[in-house]
Amino acid sequence: MVSIVVTRETPASLDTVWGIISDIDNEPGYWHSTKSIKNIHKDGNTVQREIVIAFRETKLDPKKSVKANVTDGILRGTEKDIIIVISNGANRTKIDVVWNIKLSGFKIMFATIMKKHIKQGTEDTLTRIANTAALS
Repeated sequence: MVSIVVTRETPASLDTVWGIISDIDNEPGYWHSTKSIKNIHKDGNTVQREIVIAFRETKLDPKKSVKANVTDGILRGTEKDIIIVISNGANRTKIDVVWNIKLSGFKIMFATIMKKHIKQGTEDTLTRIANTAALS
């Protein structure tokens, strides 16, 4: 299992940050590795979605987290948790992204490269989210 943790704080309120990360239909605007999304089924705060790279189930825990589990594709079994935490008062919000990537077979040979790529992409995404939130 490969774990990646990326944290970013933004000078924005919890409501502002939640509005951005919970707008999962706008995910490609922040997560540039996501090219297109098709929502297949919604049950409360859980949405089954087809993403160009993989089939993913996304669960929203309002104003706390967005959890995505890859259910099909090359990174099947991978979990991505976007956790938001209020810090330093009402207008500072910390965002933690935790990846737990299950690799097996030939993919293990590429673990270091994949980890670096995913970490950089996550850092870039959090910068885009923080910048948008700060301007809101």
